[in-house]
Amino acid sequence: MPEPTCSFCNKSKREVAVMISGVNAHICEECVAQAQKILSEEMKAQEAGKRPKFNLLKPRAIKEHLDQYVVGLDEAKRVMAVAVYNHYKRLMQKQEDGDEVQIEKSNIIMVGETGTGKTFLARMLAKILQVPFCIADATVLTEAGYVGEDVESILTRLLQAADYNIEAAERGIVYVDEIDKIARKSDNPSITRDVSGEGVQQALLKLLEGTHINVPPQGGRKHPEQKMVSINTENILFICGGAFVGIDRHIKARLNTKPMGFAKTNLDEQVDTQNFLRYISAQDLKSFGLIPELIGRLPVLTHLDPLDKATLRMILTEPKNALVRQYQRLFDMENIELAFTDDALNYIVDRADEYRLGARGLRSICESIMTDAMFEMPSEPGADELLITEMYCRSKFDKSPLRLMRAA
Repeated sequence: MPEPTCSFCNKSKREVAVMISGVNAHICEECVAQAQKILSEEMKAQEAGKRPKFNLLKPRAIKEHLDQYVVGLDEAKRVMAVAVYNHYKRLMQKQEDGDEVQIEKSNIIMVGETGTGKTFLARMLAKILQVPFCIADATVLTEAGYVGEDVESILTRLLQAADYNIEAAERGIVYVDEIDKIARKSDNPSITRDVSGEGVQQALLKLLEGTHINVPPQGGRKHPEQKMVSINTENILFICGGAFVGIDRHIKARLNTKPMGFAKTNLDEQVDTQNFLRYISAQDLKSFGLIPELIGRLPVLTHLDPLDKATLRMILTEPKNALVRQYQRLFDMENIELAFTDDALNYIVDRADEYRLGARGLRSICESIMTDAMFEMPSEPGADELLITEMYCRSKFDKSPLRLMRAA
């Protein structure tokens, strides 16, 4: 019987330590080791091809992109650009054998008045990075077993935004709006459960930190018989936002400012009493009603400054999707040239600042002024231009229900 030889390197059994024999072929341990090395390199190449693809820019480039759509809020944009950049660098890191450095998630919490652009900022970030994005409302969430939505429904929306691609969903961004509405209702212990307050915060803990969650793809309550999908939230970036109405009282108490009286300390002179949110800290969130465990899982805290008149004026005209440009595009589709005078823009800004509705107030006021023109002019033959003046704005606004509205 002839001595077996390796079918790959043609070495005899005497020349090698181990010869593995098959039905009609043989392979030595050296060729097995070489094949293992080739297989490992091929698997690495395939994994590199499957590595999450997203448009990761440097923090400065992210802020420059945000500047094209979001006016002002420089501090918030800088903080969020760095947090998002570090989070997606974490996804790209190669975990070497023996490397004990593991980058933690940098979930974000934003605090700002209504209409300052919290949701818009998160949406623009997802658009820049080209990753799945969804918005969840914390006000509808309740503890498991109660009427309302479970926290898993947040991931259902993200899965739908990713066209049910689990790999894409696991590197997406979730914006949890109205996070302040699930604050603890009372500091005193109660015999009843805080179903939509502290209970929801407890349910969110594992979701924010990173774990495998069984998610109903079609929504849990309407399709109870559906098969669950497991999603790992470890690489999902969570951005939480809320107005936190009344948190300035907690900030004032911590800073020990004296809103009344004549005595002033050096600290009082250094504090910007027009914008207490700039001094917000995790301690203030805890005093407001968020549990320390939740605050610890949202390490990046930033604030959005209230919009002043100058910023409101810039929102009207400067961004790529500015309100004035939107109305001009609508009229341009009817072959009508639309223009605003400076006095008209100043009038709109003054009314928006008076009603304290932020950027949303601009849209409401513009609609009340432009509705008549948008109703009549498309049907008028020969109408090819429209100039909006302060007198025109005043006459239309005085007829609208908005004129009865006043800031609280």
